[in-house]
Amino acid sequence: MTIIYPSAAQIDEAAALLEAGELVAFPTETVYGLGGDAENPDAIARIYAAKGRPANHPVIVHLAPEADPGYWVRELPADAQKLIDAFWPGPLTLILKRAAHIPAAVSGGQDSVGVRCPSHPVAQQLLSAFHRRRLGTGRQGGAAGPSANRFGHVSPTTAQHVRDEFGNVVHVLDGGAADVGIESTILDLSRGFPALLRPGHVSPREIADVIGMAPKLPDGSDATAPRASGTLKAHYAPRTPLALLPFSSIEPMLGDRERKIALVARASSAGEWAHAAHVHFVAAPEDPLSYARALYGLLRALDRANVERILIEKLPETAEWVAVNDRLGRAAAAFEGGFLR
Repeated sequence: MTIIYPSAAQIDEAAALLEAGELVAFPTETVYGLGGDAENPDAIARIYAAKGRPANHPVIVHLAPEADPGYWVRELPADAQKLIDAFWPGPLTLILKRAAHIPAAVSGGQDSVGVRCPSHPVAQQLLSAFHRRRLGTGRQGGAAGPSANRFGHVSPTTAQHVRDEFGNVVHVLDGGAADVGIESTILDLSRGFPALLRPGHVSPREIADVIGMAPKLPDGSDATAPRASGTLKAHYAPRTPLALLPFSSIEPMLGDRERKIALVARASSAGEWAHAAHVHFVAAPEDPLSYARALYGLLRALDRANVERILIEKLPETAEWVAVNDRLGRAAAAFEGGFLR
């Protein structure tokens, strides 16, 4: 399928909207972002209001490839520069101490800030156009850009997903389907050591290969960690109740033939249930990259499938599946305590 990207005039129009304090949804390689001027507290407030996002939950600043990340932070440690050189543009967000002139609203009131440079060509064109508009003003064009969906709901990976969430209220740039499909890796460097706050496409091993040190992994014991996007226990949830279980626990639930049930599992596990009349079966992608790319579109499709429950076969607990397991685990957490009643 051929993707027709926005024209130069459409990119300039969107950059002008950002400059005017309006919101623009734009594609990245991970998911679509809901962008606003990261140096404009009013624009940031519009993002929070549109999403229904708690004001203390930080958003990530997206930068053009030619932008200076040092403008946004108090200092740029050597390890941060190494990671920028290795993974930008790309799906890695760095948490660093926020520069004093950057609004605290973008960080949920914290003294840190998350920054990244996306690799999607439309995102880069928009951010570059916004950056050019700021040349000579002493400011830079960065876009605060959380995922373009209502807070806690499934992230959007197509322009249509954004329109489904916001209708015509938000200006949308269409850049086709997101290639990665889940949000960026978030690495905290604001406390003198590397700590993974959210797993993503860039793995801890890849990070360690660049900086010579494995990041601290999230285990619930890091009480001093800054708040970061997408790290609440319940997040990324569809509207239909969802459970993530081993297939041995799913199978007895499939015997309830009075309910229309969605089943996402390996074909080898599903067996005869893949053809049961009351089961809406979806064969799970076999590899983690394909699963990540398809995940949010699948959850949105199942919300439209007129099923009462979504049952997802638990994935392997190995390093390559960590990011997908993280998103599914948070989606399932939204229904813990009430799903099986």
